Amino acid sequence: MKAVILAAGKGTRMKDITKTIPKPMVIVKGKPMLEHIVEFIKTAGITELGLVVGYKKEIVIDHFGDGSAFGVSITYIEQIEQNGTGAALGLAKDFAAGESVFFTFGDVMTTEDNYQAMVEMYNAGGCEVLMGLNTVDDPYRGAAVYLDEAKNVIDMIEKPEKGTSTTNLNNAGLMVLSAAIFDYTSRLTPSPRGEYELTDVFGMIRSDGKAVKGYELSGYWKDVGTPEDLDKINEML
Repeated sequence: MKAVILAAGKGTRMKDITKTIPKPMVIVKGKPMLEHIVEFIKTAGITELGLVVGYKKEIVIDHFGDGSAFGVSITYIEQIEQNGTGAALGLAKDFAAGESVFFTFGDVMTTEDNYQAMVEMYNAGGCEVLMGLNTVDDPYRGAAVYLDEAKNVIDMIEKPEKGTSTTNLNNAGLMVLSAAIFDYTSRLTPSPRGEYELTDVFGMIRSDGKAVKGYELSGYWKDVGTPEDLDKINEML
């Protein structure tokens, strides 16, 4: 298994903080947020990492190099056009080279144990995609996820209107994907937002009768998108 981390975004909601650095490189508990994520993935037994970079990519590359200083091997994948998470993942097809991938966003922080637990659950079999989920009051900022009793994802609504969801489960931005995922990313068409959405991939997989399951994360979780979020995650840690 390899890992792909999406670290290409500018992070405009971070205001002045990301004028000089990409959002995944903001400091959390004394080091870049992305460094925490790389270390957590390594503890799950994954040492081949693909970093999808874009905005101020040289800062990420200068910090991590080839990854050897962090005990991993890093390949850099450039996303020139910011045209959606599905497109970003699709760029990693050659890097994955037929292996399953642990995919995560470079601005999401969660408990280290969740990485190992998700790898173990996926390796036990039974699904094409294992999606990490966290509980929120209202998933309007992310994606509302609906599960059946067997933890199968039966519906997923990207950025639903506030107050309309009947689930508290949110797509946490961590997932384990089979190599077949790239067959689906290649078939994506632009959404009404003009982007290639990863959530549309999951819909296609379910339509083919393949399982997308949910794993409910333990411990803390934070999507670090604003200065207030950054303060909060530093408090949590």
